[in-house]
Amino acid sequence: MRIGIICPYSLTVPGGVQGQVLGLARTLRRDGHEVRVLGPCDGPPPDAGVTPLGASVPTAANGSVAPIAPDVSAQLRTIRALRDESFDVVHLHEPLCPGPTQTAMLFKSAPLVGTFHAAGTSASYRWFKPLVRKGADRLDVRCAVSDEAIAMAEGALGGHYERVFNAVEIAQFAEAEPWPTDGPTVLFLGRHEPRKGLDVLLAAMAELPSDVRLWVAGDGPETESLRRRYTDERIEWLGRVNDEERARRLRGAHVFCAPSLRGESFGIVLLEAMAADTAVVASDLAGYANVARSGRDAVLTPPGDASALAAAVRRVLDDPALAADLRRSGAERAASFSMDRLAARYVELYEQAIEVCAAEQRSG
Repeated sequence: MRIGIICPYSLTVPGGVQGQVLGLARTLRRDGHEVRVLGPCDGPPPDAGVTPLGASVPTAANGSVAPIAPDVSAQLRTIRALRDESFDVVHLHEPLCPGPTQTAMLFKSAPLVGTFHAAGTSASYRWFKPLVRKGADRLDVRCAVSDEAIAMAEGALGGHYERVFNAVEIAQFAEAEPWPTDGPTVLFLGRHEPRKGLDVLLAAMAELPSDVRLWVAGDGPETESLRRRYTDERIEWLGRVNDEERARRLRGAHVFCAPSLRGESFGIVLLEAMAADTAVVASDLAGYANVARSGRDAVLTPPGDASALAAAVRRVLDDPALAADLRRSGAERAASFSMDRLAARYVELYEQAIEVCAAEQRSG
């Protein structure tokens, strides 16, 4: 099958959707399919199977900043690529996001599968409800990655959604060489913005023993202010890390901590930590609970409560038996969300979309 996968976000900027798109493409290629990924790129494409559509523009969305490409030149490149590639099916991630995915939906050239990732609320869905509903009707199969994502899409667009899951490339994390540590080490991975809760974790460090270290990976609008406020020498600010270092840091840390406050539809980063054989402490959010069962795969704490977060981290570090149980259960849980399983499910949905589109053409 010749498959086109379109990502609305810059493929050279770390992000959950970007990781899913690239990982899915790699797995589908290994399964014998021809796959081309289309998306914005702010620099060299991340692999040979990517067609860059131009640079992105940072845009506020859902309490974060999305690197999207809504400019005319990117849309023209999208239309040209779709015409030249002649895909059997096109898979759109966040189909209604301004930019290439929306353009591919409006200028439909092949059967379309759309995957909705976002959860919570969307101002654009409210303001442009009739327009986005009409656009979504061009999708032959609609998918969403969680119950929360389904609720958001259904409320704005109506229609039926196949419940899929985000996935992890198990071997990438399970086989990584652990990064060396100098004692008990906690890892944070994510954008430094309010909804990710890094401020809560940094405050929790004051309640943890003096030998506990914290690795902080990523960057964002809060980086400099947080670094000025928290000058604890136990905190190591890593900046952005590449995929190899990301996997090695996850393998090397004793605890992975995700202290997000809101806006998480699916905890893919928790699955990555589980696949890396690392104990997880995270906020008790519906999006995280989709993958991390409290007390089995992770210790979940009330969002925004620094003392509860510190107590949970300390408990895991002080109790080797608990940590071992969390790692064991987490590894089994991650295996059930493997990219191999997700790719096989999407092939079924691609075939379904092709059949739906063919039936519509026959009836039309």
